[in-house]
Amino acid sequence: MFGSTKAFSGFSVDDIEGARKFYGETLGIRVSEQHGMLTLHIAGDRDILVYPKADHTPATYTILNFPVADIEAAVDELRAKGVRFAEYDNLATDDKGIFRGGGPLIAWFTDPAGNVLSVLQEPA
Repeated sequence: MFGSTKAFSGFSVDDIEGARKFYGETLGIRVSEQHGMLTLHIAGDRDILVYPKADHTPATYTILNFPVADIEAAVDELRAKGVRFAEYDNLATDDKGIFRGGGPLIAWFTDPAGNVLSVLQEPA
């Protein structure tokens, strides 16, 4: 039944304008707006809906992962744009905020609404 439909994911924020600036300007994602909602046009032709929600509660899990070829460069670039990387009690990160404790190198950060995102290094 749904095998041939173009499914998409979505998440809420508490400030559409703040989300538009963050995803469009800070992260450099192509963003469009219609009916008071945003569409993030990410690589691979996978659109993501971002919708306003007055009683928004940030996701406590990673909602978007951005694979990068060089995590050090990605973290440096994001830091230069004012992005702050998250620290978790059970996951030790280095001075840059990169977790190197197993699996892919990964660094977590949040959008202005508090939703968790990450950059992770692609395998060589």
